[in-house]
Amino acid sequence: MSGIDVGEELGARAAQARALALLRIRSRAVAAVITPAAVAVVLFAAGAQGHLGGPVWDGVRWAVLGVAVVVLLTAAAVAVAIARARPAVSPTVPVAEEGAPDLYRLVRDLADRLGVPAPSAMALTPDCDSWLEDRTHRGGDRGRRGGDRTHRGGGKAALVAKDTAPVLVIGSPFLWWMRVAELRAVLAPVVAGTGSAAHPDIAAARRFVRGLDAAVADAAAPGRGVLRGAPVTFTGWVARLLLRACREHAAEMERCVAATASMRAQGVDYALRIAAQEQVGLAYAGWDRLLTRVALPAWRMGRWPSRLDAGVVSALTELSRRDRLADGFASRLGERPACDLLEEPGAADEATSLLAARLFHGGPAESGPDWAPVDWQQYPEEVVDRKWRTEAARLHRVLDAMGVPPASAADPAVPTLARVMEHLSGPGTPGEELAAGIGAAVARDDARAPAPGPAQQTAAAGAGSDPLDVWGPDPLPLFPLQPPRTGTELLADHVAAMVCCAAVDTAGAAPGLDWLDGPALLVDGERRADLATPVLSLVEDGDPDPLRSWLAEVGVRCDKPVRLV
Repeated sequence: MSGIDVGEELGARAAQARALALLRIRSRAVAAVITPAAVAVVLFAAGAQGHLGGPVWDGVRWAVLGVAVVVLLTAAAVAVAIARARPAVSPTVPVAEEGAPDLYRLVRDLADRLGVPAPSAMALTPDCDSWLEDRTHRGGDRGRRGGDRTHRGGGKAALVAKDTAPVLVIGSPFLWWMRVAELRAVLAPVVAGTGSAAHPDIAAARRFVRGLDAAVADAAAPGRGVLRGAPVTFTGWVARLLLRACREHAAEMERCVAATASMRAQGVDYALRIAAQEQVGLAYAGWDRLLTRVALPAWRMGRWPSRLDAGVVSALTELSRRDRLADGFASRLGERPACDLLEEPGAADEATSLLAARLFHGGPAESGPDWAPVDWQQYPEEVVDRKWRTEAARLHRVLDAMGVPPASAADPAVPTLARVMEHLSGPGTPGEELAAGIGAAVARDDARAPAPGPAQQTAAAGAGSDPLDVWGPDPLPLFPLQPPRTGTELLADHVAAMVCCAAVDTAGAAPGLDWLDGPALLVDGERRADLATPVLSLVEDGDPDPLRSWLAEVGVRCDKPVRLV
Protein backbone atom coordinates (compact mmCIF):
# COMPACT_ATOMS: atom_id res chain seq x y z
CA MET A 1 0.00 0.00 0.00
CA SER A 2 1.43 3.35 -1.04
CA GLY A 3 1.84 6.37 1.19
CA ILE A 4 -1.10 8.09 -0.56
CA ASP A 5 -3.36 5.08 0.08
CA VAL A 6 -2.32 4.99 3.72
CA GLY A 7 -2.99 8.72 4.11
CA GLU A 8 -6.34 8.35 2.38
CA GLU A 9 -7.32 5.49 4.67
CA LEU A 10 -6.31 7.44 7.78
CA GLY A 11 -8.20 10.51 6.60
CA ALA A 12 -11.32 8.45 5.91
CA ARG A 13 -11.16 6.88 9.36
CA ALA A 14 -10.70 10.27 10.99
CA ALA A 15 -13.74 11.66 9.12
CA GLN A 16 -15.84 8.67 10.15
CA ALA A 17 -14.74 9.07 13.77
CA ARG A 18 -15.85 12.70 13.75
CA ALA A 19 -19.14 11.70 12.14
CA LEU A 20 -19.73 9.16 14.90
CA ALA A 21 -18.96 11.85 17.46
CA LEU A 22 -21.67 14.03 15.91
CA LEU A 23 -24.14 11.17 15.95
CA ARG A 24 -23.29 10.52 19.61
CA ILE A 25 -24.25 14.12 20.36
CA ARG A 26 -27.58 13.46 18.69
CA SER A 27 -27.96 10.23 20.69
CA ARG A 28 -27.17 12.00 23.95
CA ALA A 29 -29.81 14.62 23.15
CA VAL A 30 -32.35 11.86 22.55
CA ALA A 31 -31.29 10.11 25.76
CA ALA A 32 -31.75 13.32 27.74
CA VAL A 33 -35.27 13.64 26.32
CA ILE A 34 -36.39 10.11 27.17
CA THR A 35 -34.78 10.01 30.63
CA PRO A 36 -37.89 11.42 32.44
CA ALA A 37 -40.07 8.89 30.63
CA ALA A 38 -37.72 6.06 31.61
CA VAL A 39 -37.80 7.19 35.25
CA ALA A 40 -41.62 7.31 35.13
CA VAL A 41 -41.73 3.76 33.72
CA VAL A 42 -39.48 2.50 36.50
CA LEU A 43 -41.57 4.22 39.20
CA PHE A 44 -44.87 2.85 37.86
CA ALA A 45 -43.36 -0.63 37.47
CA ALA A 46 -42.13 -0.51 41.04
CA GLY A 47 -45.59 0.56 42.25
CA ALA A 48 -47.26 -2.25 40.33
CA GLN A 49 -44.98 -4.75 42.07
CA GLY A 50 -45.81 -3.37 45.51
CA HIS A 51 -42.63 -1.36 45.97
CA LEU A 52 -42.40 2.36 46.71
CA GLY A 53 -46.01 2.53 47.81
CA GLY A 54 -47.88 5.23 49.68
CA PRO A 55 -49.35 8.60 48.75
CA VAL A 56 -45.95 10.30 48.61
CA TRP A 57 -44.58 7.93 45.99
CA ASP A 58 -47.88 8.12 44.08
CA GLY A 59 -47.46 11.86 43.90
CA VAL A 60 -43.86 11.48 42.77
CA ARG A 61 -44.91 9.00 40.09
CA TRP A 62 -47.57 11.28 38.64
CA ALA A 63 -45.32 14.33 38.85
CA VAL A 64 -42.52 12.55 36.99
CA LEU A 65 -45.05 11.31 34.45
CA GLY A 66 -46.26 14.86 33.90
CA VAL A 67 -42.70 16.09 33.40
CA ALA A 68 -42.01 13.22 31.01
CA VAL A 69 -45.10 14.02 28.92
CA VAL A 70 -44.19 17.71 28.72
CA VAL A 71 -40.59 16.92 27.79
CA LEU A 72 -41.61 14.36 25.17
CA LEU A 73 -44.18 16.67 23.59
CA THR A 74 -41.75 19.58 23.57
CA ALA A 75 -38.98 17.41 22.12
CA ALA A 76 -41.34 16.06 19.47
CA ALA A 77 -42.31 19.60 18.48
CA VAL A 78 -38.65 20.65 18.31
CA ALA A 79 -37.74 17.54 16.29
CA VAL A 80 -40.57 18.17 13.83
CA ALA A 81 -39.55 21.82 13.47
CA ILE A 82 -35.93 20.85 12.80
CA ALA A 83 -36.99 18.14 10.35
CA ARG A 84 -39.26 20.57 8.50
CA ALA A 85 -36.71 23.38 8.43
CA ARG A 86 -35.60 24.24 4.94
CA PRO A 87 -31.81 24.36 4.69
CA ALA A 88 -30.42 26.99 2.38
CA VAL A 89 -29.71 25.63 -1.09
CA SER A 90 -27.15 27.42 -3.18
CA PRO A 91 -28.88 29.27 -6.04
CA THR A 92 -27.67 27.55 -9.20
CA VAL A 93 -28.65 26.84 -12.78
CA PRO A 94 -29.46 23.13 -13.20
CA VAL A 95 -27.79 21.27 -16.05
CA ALA A 96 -29.83 18.35 -17.31
CA GLU A 97 -28.04 15.35 -18.76
CA GLU A 98 -29.72 15.76 -22.12
CA GLY A 99 -28.35 19.31 -22.24
CA ALA A 100 -24.77 18.27 -21.48
CA PRO A 101 -24.18 14.58 -22.27
CA ASP A 102 -20.46 15.11 -22.84
CA LEU A 103 -20.06 16.84 -19.47
CA TYR A 104 -21.90 14.06 -17.69
CA ARG A 105 -19.78 11.49 -19.51
CA LEU A 106 -16.58 13.30 -18.47
CA VAL A 107 -17.62 13.38 -14.81
CA ARG A 108 -18.74 9.75 -14.78
CA ASP A 109 -15.46 8.64 -16.35
CA LEU A 110 -13.65 10.69 -13.74
CA ALA A 111 -15.69 9.06 -10.95
CA ASP A 112 -14.92 5.60 -12.35
CA ARG A 113 -11.24 6.45 -12.45
CA LEU A 114 -11.37 7.61 -8.83
CA GLY A 115 -13.47 4.67 -7.69
CA VAL A 116 -16.24 6.84 -6.24
CA PRO A 117 -19.96 7.24 -6.97
CA ALA A 118 -20.86 9.70 -9.71
CA PRO A 119 -22.76 12.85 -8.68
CA SER A 120 -26.52 12.60 -9.03
CA ALA A 121 -26.79 15.80 -11.09
CA MET A 122 -24.90 18.93 -12.08
CA ALA A 123 -25.51 22.65 -11.81
CA LEU A 124 -23.74 25.89 -12.64
CA THR A 125 -22.95 28.73 -10.26
CA PRO A 126 -22.00 32.27 -11.34
CA ASP A 127 -18.84 32.20 -9.26
CA CYS A 128 -15.29 30.88 -9.45
CA ASP A 129 -15.74 27.83 -7.27
CA SER A 130 -16.91 24.21 -7.46
CA TRP A 131 -18.30 21.97 -4.76
CA LEU A 132 -20.58 19.06 -3.92
CA GLU A 133 -23.98 19.87 -2.42
CA ASP A 134 -26.34 17.38 -0.80
CA ARG A 135 -29.90 18.36 -1.63
CA THR A 136 -31.67 15.39 -0.01
CA HIS A 137 -32.73 17.50 2.96
CA ARG A 138 -36.24 16.33 3.64
CA GLY A 139 -37.09 12.93 5.02
CA GLY A 140 -33.85 12.34 6.91
CA ASP A 141 -32.46 8.86 6.24
CA ARG A 142 -35.58 7.82 4.32
CA GLY A 143 -33.86 8.76 1.07
CA ARG A 144 -31.92 5.50 1.20
CA ARG A 145 -35.05 3.37 0.86
CA GLY A 146 -34.78 3.50 -2.91
CA GLY A 147 -32.27 0.65 -2.68
CA ASP A 148 -28.50 0.66 -2.67
CA ARG A 149 -26.41 -0.34 -5.59
CA THR A 150 -22.73 -1.05 -6.03
CA HIS A 151 -20.80 1.42 -8.15
CA ARG A 152 -17.49 -0.05 -9.24
CA GLY A 153 -14.53 1.69 -10.77
CA GLY A 154 -10.75 1.67 -10.57
CA GLY A 155 -10.79 -1.69 -8.75
CA LYS A 156 -12.82 -0.27 -5.82
CA ALA A 157 -16.46 -0.58 -4.87
CA ALA A 158 -18.62 2.09 -3.28
CA LEU A 159 -22.06 1.40 -1.87
CA VAL A 160 -24.39 4.28 -2.63
CA ALA A 161 -28.00 5.09 -3.30
CA LYS A 162 -28.02 6.99 -6.58
CA ASP A 163 -30.83 9.30 -5.58
CA THR A 164 -28.91 10.47 -2.51
CA ALA A 165 -25.61 11.26 -4.25
CA PRO A 166 -24.69 14.95 -4.03
CA VAL A 167 -25.03 17.46 -6.84
CA LEU A 168 -21.84 18.68 -8.49
CA VAL A 169 -21.88 22.49 -8.68
CA ILE A 170 -19.40 23.92 -11.22
CA GLY A 171 -18.31 27.53 -11.49
CA SER A 172 -19.50 28.75 -14.87
CA PRO A 173 -16.39 30.91 -15.54
CA PHE A 174 -14.34 27.70 -15.36
CA LEU A 175 -16.38 26.13 -18.15
CA TRP A 176 -15.80 29.04 -20.51
CA TRP A 177 -12.17 29.82 -19.70
CA MET A 178 -10.71 26.38 -19.05
CA ARG A 179 -9.96 23.72 -21.58
CA VAL A 180 -11.59 20.28 -21.22
CA ALA A 181 -8.48 18.61 -19.77
CA GLU A 182 -7.99 21.48 -17.31
CA LEU A 183 -11.60 21.25 -16.11
CA ARG A 184 -11.25 17.52 -15.53
CA ALA A 185 -8.11 18.10 -13.48
CA VAL A 186 -9.77 20.82 -11.39
CA LEU A 187 -12.89 18.74 -10.77
CA ALA A 188 -10.98 15.59 -9.75
CA PRO A 189 -10.66 16.43 -6.01
CA VAL A 190 -14.25 17.70 -5.96
CA VAL A 191 -15.71 14.55 -7.51
CA ALA A 192 -13.54 12.46 -5.20
CA GLY A 193 -15.60 13.82 -2.32
CA THR A 194 -18.58 11.70 -3.34
CA GLY A 195 -16.80 8.74 -1.78
CA SER A 196 -17.09 10.21 1.70
CA ALA A 197 -20.58 11.53 0.97
CA ALA A 198 -21.72 7.96 0.31
CA HIS A 199 -20.67 6.78 3.77
CA PRO A 200 -23.87 6.40 5.85
CA ASP A 201 -22.38 7.83 9.05
CA ILE A 202 -20.97 10.91 7.34
CA ALA A 203 -24.21 11.44 5.40
CA ALA A 204 -26.31 11.15 8.57
CA ALA A 205 -24.00 13.51 10.47
CA ARG A 206 -24.21 16.08 7.70
CA ARG A 207 -28.01 15.90 7.61
CA PHE A 208 -28.09 16.38 11.38
CA VAL A 209 -25.92 19.49 11.24
CA ARG A 210 -27.77 20.93 8.24
CA GLY A 211 -31.10 20.50 10.00
CA LEU A 212 -29.81 22.35 13.06
CA ASP A 213 -28.39 25.13 10.91
CA ALA A 214 -31.70 25.50 9.07
CA ALA A 215 -33.62 25.67 12.36
CA VAL A 216 -31.33 28.45 13.59
CA ALA A 217 -31.86 30.36 10.35
CA ASP A 218 -35.63 29.98 10.64
CA ALA A 219 -35.56 31.29 14.19
CA ALA A 220 -33.62 34.35 13.07
CA ALA A 221 -36.11 35.22 10.32
CA PRO A 222 -38.23 38.30 11.18
CA GLY A 223 -41.94 38.85 10.75
CA ARG A 224 -43.47 36.46 13.29
CA GLY A 225 -45.90 37.35 16.03
CA VAL A 226 -45.40 36.59 19.71
CA LEU A 227 -47.53 33.43 19.77
CA ARG A 228 -45.93 31.93 16.69
CA GLY A 229 -42.49 33.32 17.40
CA ALA A 230 -42.06 31.86 20.89
CA PRO A 231 -41.96 28.17 19.81
CA VAL A 232 -39.68 29.00 16.89
CA THR A 233 -37.38 30.95 19.17
CA PHE A 234 -37.20 28.04 21.59
CA THR A 235 -36.43 25.65 18.74
CA GLY A 236 -33.69 27.98 17.56
CA TRP A 237 -32.23 28.11 21.06
CA VAL A 238 -32.10 24.30 21.25
CA ALA A 239 -30.58 24.10 17.77
CA ARG A 240 -27.92 26.68 18.64
CA LEU A 241 -27.08 24.75 21.80
CA LEU A 242 -26.59 21.56 19.79
CA LEU A 243 -24.65 23.38 17.07
CA ARG A 244 -22.17 24.71 19.62
CA ALA A 245 -21.56 21.15 20.75
CA CYS A 246 -21.18 20.01 17.13
CA ARG A 247 -19.03 22.84 15.79
CA GLU A 248 -15.59 21.39 16.41
CA HIS A 249 -16.48 17.87 15.28
CA ALA A 250 -18.26 19.11 12.14
CA ALA A 251 -15.36 21.34 11.09
CA GLU A 252 -12.82 18.58 11.66
CA MET A 253 -14.98 16.07 9.79
CA GLU A 254 -15.19 18.32 6.74
CA ARG A 255 -11.46 18.98 6.88
CA CYS A 256 -10.74 15.25 6.92
CA VAL A 257 -13.21 14.66 4.08
CA ALA A 258 -11.50 17.32 1.96
CA ALA A 259 -8.06 15.92 2.73
CA THR A 260 -9.18 12.41 1.84
CA ALA A 261 -10.66 13.57 -1.46
CA SER A 262 -7.53 15.51 -2.31
CA MET A 263 -5.29 12.50 -1.65
CA ARG A 264 -7.53 10.20 -3.68
CA ALA A 265 -7.41 12.61 -6.63
CA GLN A 266 -3.64 12.95 -6.67
CA GLY A 267 -3.27 10.10 -9.09
CA VAL A 268 -5.54 11.76 -11.66
CA ASP A 269 -3.98 14.36 -13.99
CA TYR A 270 -1.67 15.51 -11.22
CA ALA A 271 0.78 17.41 -13.42
CA LEU A 272 -2.04 19.04 -15.38
CA ARG A 273 -3.82 19.97 -12.14
CA ILE A 274 -0.88 22.14 -11.09
CA ALA A 275 -1.10 24.09 -14.34
CA ALA A 276 -4.89 24.25 -14.12
CA GLN A 277 -4.68 25.87 -10.69
CA GLU A 278 -2.94 28.82 -12.36
CA GLN A 279 -5.99 29.17 -14.58
CA VAL A 280 -8.21 29.11 -11.48
CA GLY A 281 -6.37 32.12 -10.07
CA LEU A 282 -6.54 33.91 -13.40
CA ALA A 283 -10.27 33.19 -13.64
CA TYR A 284 -10.83 34.71 -10.19
CA ALA A 285 -9.03 37.89 -11.22
CA GLY A 286 -10.82 38.27 -14.53
CA TRP A 287 -14.25 37.42 -13.11
CA ASP A 288 -13.86 39.99 -10.34
CA ARG A 289 -12.84 42.71 -12.79
CA LEU A 290 -15.67 41.83 -15.16
CA LEU A 291 -18.29 42.03 -12.41
CA THR A 292 -17.07 45.22 -10.74
CA ARG A 293 -15.99 47.21 -13.80
CA VAL A 294 -18.32 45.97 -16.52
CA ALA A 295 -21.41 44.26 -15.11
CA LEU A 296 -22.06 46.58 -12.16
CA PRO A 297 -22.56 49.75 -14.26
CA ALA A 298 -25.03 47.85 -16.42
CA TRP A 299 -26.94 46.46 -13.45
CA ARG A 300 -27.27 49.95 -12.01
CA MET A 301 -28.80 51.08 -15.32
CA GLY A 302 -31.41 48.30 -15.22
CA ARG A 303 -29.58 46.20 -17.79
CA TRP A 304 -27.96 42.82 -17.24
CA PRO A 305 -25.26 41.59 -19.62
CA SER A 306 -26.54 38.31 -21.00
CA ARG A 307 -23.15 36.77 -21.84
CA LEU A 308 -21.00 37.23 -18.75
CA ASP A 309 -19.18 33.94 -19.20
CA ALA A 310 -18.27 34.78 -22.78
CA GLY A 311 -17.20 38.18 -21.50
CA VAL A 312 -14.83 36.66 -18.95
CA VAL A 313 -13.00 34.94 -21.81
CA SER A 314 -12.52 38.31 -23.50
CA ALA A 315 -11.46 39.89 -20.20
CA LEU A 316 -8.94 37.16 -19.43
CA THR A 317 -7.60 37.21 -22.96
CA GLU A 318 -7.07 40.94 -22.64
CA LEU A 319 -5.43 40.42 -19.25
CA SER A 320 -3.14 37.82 -20.79
CA ARG A 321 -2.20 40.28 -23.51
CA ARG A 322 -1.43 43.12 -21.09
CA ASP A 323 0.23 41.18 -18.29
CA ARG A 324 3.63 39.78 -19.15
CA LEU A 325 3.23 37.23 -16.35
CA ALA A 326 0.34 35.75 -18.30
CA ASP A 327 2.29 35.25 -21.52
CA GLY A 328 1.34 32.00 -23.17
CA PHE A 329 -2.09 31.69 -21.60
CA ALA A 330 -3.83 32.99 -24.70
CA SER A 331 -2.26 30.21 -26.78
CA ARG A 332 -4.47 27.76 -24.90
CA LEU A 333 -7.49 29.19 -26.67
CA GLY A 334 -6.80 26.95 -29.64
CA GLU A 335 -7.70 23.93 -27.54
CA ARG A 336 -11.29 22.78 -26.99
CA PRO A 337 -13.03 24.92 -24.35
CA ALA A 338 -14.96 23.15 -21.63
CA CYS A 339 -18.17 24.99 -22.56
CA ASP A 340 -18.26 22.82 -25.69
CA LEU A 341 -19.38 20.05 -23.35
CA LEU A 342 -22.76 21.82 -23.18
CA GLU A 343 -25.30 21.39 -25.97
CA GLU A 344 -26.44 25.04 -25.76
CA PRO A 345 -23.69 27.08 -24.10
CA GLY A 346 -25.39 30.35 -25.04
CA ALA A 347 -28.57 29.48 -23.16
CA ALA A 348 -26.56 28.35 -20.13
CA ASP A 349 -24.53 31.56 -20.23
CA GLU A 350 -27.68 33.67 -20.30
CA ALA A 351 -29.21 31.79 -17.36
CA THR A 352 -26.09 32.09 -15.19
CA SER A 353 -25.72 35.75 -16.18
CA LEU A 354 -29.22 36.51 -14.94
CA LEU A 355 -28.55 34.58 -11.74
CA ALA A 356 -25.32 36.55 -11.22
CA ALA A 357 -27.23 39.82 -11.59
CA ARG A 358 -29.75 38.69 -8.99
CA LEU A 359 -27.17 37.38 -6.55
CA PHE A 360 -24.73 40.26 -6.66
CA HIS A 361 -27.07 43.16 -7.33
CA GLY A 362 -30.67 42.10 -6.84
CA GLY A 363 -33.38 41.92 -9.46
CA PRO A 364 -36.39 39.96 -10.66
CA ALA A 365 -36.23 36.48 -12.11
CA GLU A 366 -37.36 37.57 -15.55
CA SER A 367 -36.78 40.50 -17.88
CA GLY A 368 -39.06 43.50 -17.98
CA PRO A 369 -39.14 47.16 -19.05
CA ASP A 370 -36.72 48.21 -16.29
CA TRP A 371 -34.69 44.99 -16.22
CA ALA A 372 -33.64 43.97 -19.70
CA PRO A 373 -30.71 41.93 -21.10
CA VAL A 374 -28.01 43.67 -23.11
CA ASP A 375 -25.62 42.13 -25.62
CA TRP A 376 -21.98 43.11 -25.68
CA GLN A 377 -22.45 44.81 -29.06
CA GLN A 378 -25.13 47.05 -27.55
CA TYR A 379 -23.28 47.70 -24.29
CA PRO A 380 -21.48 50.92 -25.34
CA GLU A 381 -24.66 52.59 -26.55
CA GLU A 382 -27.17 51.28 -23.99
CA VAL A 383 -24.95 51.35 -20.91
CA VAL A 384 -21.83 53.48 -21.36
CA ASP A 385 -23.39 56.41 -23.20
CA ARG A 386 -26.49 56.36 -21.02
CA LYS A 387 -24.35 56.22 -17.85
CA TRP A 388 -22.30 59.25 -18.91
CA ARG A 389 -25.33 61.34 -19.82
CA THR A 390 -27.19 60.39 -16.64
CA GLU A 391 -24.23 61.48 -14.51
CA ALA A 392 -23.74 64.66 -16.53
CA ALA A 393 -27.41 65.54 -16.06
CA ARG A 394 -27.11 64.95 -12.32
CA LEU A 395 -24.06 67.22 -12.19
CA HIS A 396 -25.97 70.07 -13.84
CA ARG A 397 -28.99 69.56 -11.57
CA VAL A 398 -26.75 69.99 -8.54
CA LEU A 399 -25.20 73.10 -10.08
CA ASP A 400 -28.70 74.48 -10.67
CA ALA A 401 -29.64 73.78 -7.05
CA MET A 402 -26.50 75.61 -5.89
CA GLY A 403 -27.42 78.64 -8.02
CA VAL A 404 -24.34 78.39 -10.25
CA PRO A 405 -24.87 80.68 -13.27
CA PRO A 406 -24.65 79.23 -16.79
CA ALA A 407 -21.50 79.77 -18.87
CA SER A 408 -23.50 81.40 -21.66
CA ALA A 409 -25.95 84.16 -20.82
CA ALA A 410 -27.38 83.96 -24.34
CA ASP A 411 -28.84 80.50 -23.81
CA PRO A 412 -28.82 79.66 -20.09
CA ALA A 413 -30.81 76.45 -20.54
CA VAL A 414 -28.08 74.77 -22.63
CA PRO A 415 -25.73 72.56 -20.54
CA THR A 416 -22.06 72.99 -21.43
CA LEU A 417 -18.73 71.71 -20.17
CA ALA A 418 -17.54 75.29 -19.82
CA ARG A 419 -19.99 75.89 -16.96
CA VAL A 420 -18.52 73.00 -14.98
CA MET A 421 -14.92 74.01 -15.60
CA GLU A 422 -15.52 77.67 -14.75
CA HIS A 423 -17.20 76.75 -11.48
CA LEU A 424 -14.47 74.35 -10.37
CA SER A 425 -11.58 76.57 -11.45
CA GLY A 426 -12.96 79.87 -10.15
CA PRO A 427 -11.24 81.45 -7.13
CA GLY A 428 -12.90 80.89 -3.79
CA THR A 429 -15.28 78.30 -5.22
CA PRO A 430 -16.55 75.69 -2.63
CA GLY A 431 -15.58 72.50 -4.39
CA GLU A 432 -16.43 70.57 -1.23
CA GLU A 433 -20.00 71.88 -1.48
CA LEU A 434 -20.39 70.52 -5.01
CA ALA A 435 -18.93 67.14 -3.98
CA ALA A 436 -21.36 66.93 -1.06
CA GLY A 437 -24.24 67.83 -3.34
CA ILE A 438 -23.26 65.10 -5.82
CA GLY A 439 -23.00 62.54 -3.01
CA ALA A 440 -26.43 63.49 -1.69
CA ALA A 441 -27.96 63.36 -5.17
CA VAL A 442 -26.51 59.90 -5.80
CA ALA A 443 -27.91 58.68 -2.47
CA ARG A 444 -31.34 60.08 -3.31
CA ASP A 445 -31.37 58.49 -6.75
CA ASP A 446 -30.30 55.15 -5.32
CA ALA A 447 -33.03 55.33 -2.69
CA ARG A 448 -35.66 56.11 -5.34
CA ALA A 449 -34.58 53.21 -7.56
CA PRO A 450 -37.26 50.49 -7.47
CA ALA A 451 -36.09 47.41 -5.60
CA PRO A 452 -37.84 44.17 -6.56
CA GLY A 453 -39.47 42.56 -3.56
CA PRO A 454 -39.89 38.87 -2.87
CA ALA A 455 -43.46 38.92 -4.17
CA GLN A 456 -42.31 40.20 -7.55
CA GLN A 457 -39.51 37.63 -7.74
CA THR A 458 -41.75 34.74 -6.70
CA ALA A 459 -44.48 35.75 -9.13
CA ALA A 460 -41.97 35.71 -11.96
CA ALA A 461 -40.53 32.30 -11.13
CA GLY A 462 -43.59 30.59 -9.69
CA ALA A 463 -44.56 30.50 -6.02
CA GLY A 464 -42.22 28.40 -3.95
CA SER A 465 -39.95 27.49 -6.88
CA ASP A 466 -37.45 30.30 -6.67
CA PRO A 467 -34.25 29.22 -4.89
CA LEU A 468 -33.58 32.83 -3.90
CA ASP A 469 -36.73 32.89 -1.74
CA VAL A 470 -34.68 31.39 1.09
CA TRP A 471 -32.15 34.19 0.89
CA GLY A 472 -34.62 37.08 0.71
CA PRO A 473 -34.87 39.97 -1.77
CA ASP A 474 -31.54 41.64 -0.96
CA PRO A 475 -28.32 40.97 -2.89
CA LEU A 476 -26.11 38.36 -1.30
CA PRO A 477 -22.97 39.77 0.28
CA LEU A 478 -20.70 37.23 -1.40
CA PHE A 479 -18.07 39.90 -1.79
CA PRO A 480 -18.19 43.72 -1.95
CA LEU A 481 -18.65 44.61 -5.61
CA GLN A 482 -17.46 48.14 -5.02
CA PRO A 483 -16.30 49.96 -1.87
CA PRO A 484 -18.17 53.12 -0.86
CA ARG A 485 -17.00 56.16 -2.82
CA THR A 486 -16.26 59.55 -1.30
CA GLY A 487 -17.91 62.74 -2.48
CA THR A 488 -14.71 63.80 -4.25
CA GLU A 489 -14.50 60.49 -6.11
CA LEU A 490 -18.14 60.79 -7.17
CA LEU A 491 -17.56 64.36 -8.32
CA ALA A 492 -14.53 63.27 -10.38
CA ASP A 493 -16.63 60.51 -12.00
CA HIS A 494 -19.37 62.99 -12.90
CA VAL A 495 -16.94 65.54 -14.33
CA ALA A 496 -15.28 62.80 -16.39
CA ALA A 497 -18.72 61.74 -17.63
CA MET A 498 -19.44 65.33 -18.68
CA VAL A 499 -16.12 65.47 -20.54
CA CYS A 500 -16.92 62.19 -22.32
CA CYS A 501 -20.35 63.48 -23.35
CA ALA A 502 -18.75 66.63 -24.75
CA ALA A 503 -16.16 64.55 -26.61
CA VAL A 504 -18.87 62.39 -28.17
CA ASP A 505 -21.07 65.35 -29.15
CA THR A 506 -18.39 67.78 -30.36
CA ALA A 507 -15.27 65.80 -31.29
CA GLY A 508 -16.57 62.62 -32.93
CA ALA A 509 -15.53 60.35 -30.07
CA ALA A 510 -17.56 57.23 -29.22
CA PRO A 511 -18.46 55.24 -26.13
CA GLY A 512 -16.67 51.92 -25.86
CA LEU A 513 -16.07 48.92 -23.64
CA ASP A 514 -12.80 47.89 -22.06
CA TRP A 515 -13.04 44.32 -20.83
CA LEU A 516 -10.96 45.02 -17.73
CA ASP A 517 -11.82 48.63 -16.91
CA GLY A 518 -15.40 48.91 -18.11
CA PRO A 519 -16.75 52.05 -19.84
CA ALA A 520 -14.14 53.61 -22.11
CA LEU A 521 -13.88 56.65 -24.38
CA LEU A 522 -12.78 55.88 -27.92
CA VAL A 523 -11.08 58.61 -29.98
CA ASP A 524 -10.33 57.64 -33.57
CA GLY A 525 -11.05 54.05 -32.57
CA GLU A 526 -8.44 54.03 -29.79
CA ARG A 527 -9.17 54.03 -26.08
CA ARG A 528 -8.14 57.20 -24.20
CA ALA A 529 -7.13 56.12 -20.71
CA ASP A 530 -5.43 59.41 -19.79
CA LEU A 531 -8.49 61.42 -18.74
CA ALA A 532 -8.44 60.65 -15.01
CA THR A 533 -5.33 62.69 -14.16
CA PRO A 534 -6.43 66.05 -15.67
CA VAL A 535 -9.93 65.63 -14.20
CA LEU A 536 -8.45 65.09 -10.72
CA SER A 537 -6.29 68.20 -11.15
CA LEU A 538 -9.44 70.21 -11.79
CA VAL A 539 -11.54 68.63 -9.03
CA GLU A 540 -8.94 68.44 -6.26
CA ASP A 541 -6.67 71.41 -7.06
CA GLY A 542 -8.92 73.71 -9.08
CA ASP A 543 -6.33 73.66 -11.89
CA PRO A 544 -8.05 73.54 -15.31
CA ASP A 545 -4.91 73.75 -17.44
CA PRO A 546 -4.18 69.99 -17.75
CA LEU A 547 -7.78 69.32 -18.74
CA ARG A 548 -7.81 72.24 -21.22
CA SER A 549 -4.71 70.79 -22.86
CA TRP A 550 -6.36 67.37 -23.06
CA LEU A 551 -9.53 68.85 -24.57
CA ALA A 552 -7.52 70.78 -27.14
CA GLU A 553 -5.64 67.63 -28.14
CA VAL A 554 -8.86 65.68 -28.64
CA GLY A 555 -10.68 68.61 -30.25
CA VAL A 556 -13.48 69.03 -27.70
CA ARG A 557 -15.45 72.32 -27.70
CA CYS A 558 -16.32 73.32 -24.12
CA ASP A 559 -18.82 75.97 -25.19
CA LYS A 560 -20.93 73.67 -27.34
CA PRO A 561 -24.16 72.22 -25.90
CA VAL A 562 -24.18 68.65 -24.63
CA ARG A 563 -27.13 66.29 -24.93
CA LEU A 564 -28.32 64.95 -21.57
CA VAL A 565 -30.92 62.36 -20.61
